[in-house]
Amino acid sequence: MRLLILYYSQFGHIHRMAEAEAQGARSVPGAEVVIRRVPETLPADVLEKTGAVEFQKEFSKIPICTPREMTEFDAIIFGTPTRFGNMCGQMRQFFDATGGIWKAGALVGKVGSVFTSSGTQHGGQESTILSVHTTLLHHGMIIAGLPYAFAEQTRTDQVMGCSPYGASTIAGNDGKRWPTEQELAGARYQGRYVAEIATKLVRK
Repeated sequence: MRLLILYYSQFGHIHRMAEAEAQGARSVPGAEVVIRRVPETLPADVLEKTGAVEFQKEFSKIPICTPREMTEFDAIIFGTPTRFGNMCGQMRQFFDATGGIWKAGALVGKVGSVFTSSGTQHGGQESTILSVHTTLLHHGMIIAGLPYAFAEQTRTDQVMGCSPYGASTIAGNDGKRWPTEQELAGARYQGRYVAEIATKLVRK
């Protein structure tokens, strides 16, 4: 079973969650896990002004994915930051280039899942994940979330991301809050959960 984790990260929060997703997926016997990025669309001067360049050095060596490459996997977990309650423009542009594989039905029956980050606790995490689900459903993918079997998401004693829609983290208004151990645990759970489902489907 081959699983792809495909993400966009501007300041590193989604990158760290992607690594946790991969860790969880790799815990499933027989799972081959690959991490890829979608292309950057912001000009270099904009990235410089936002301070993103310093953070992107950490994951700049992750290869860029092509739409066609997605067809080589049995499951895909997508990671995107929120942008006004929606997926980021980089991920949207990547999806908009998948018309050819959509026409061929190349993603039909593959497992799809989503994780995200936002600046605030109620920054549109669930709507962002749902915005990606719409595209995955048009591609005929089988949607997997983060079930309540991951009980940490029911905690009320601390500020925390994660919902039944998928793992998530809160970056804070200044971007200085990094994924907590509980949020990373949610990502690991999601990665393992998706890998287990995909493995069962492949075996059939």
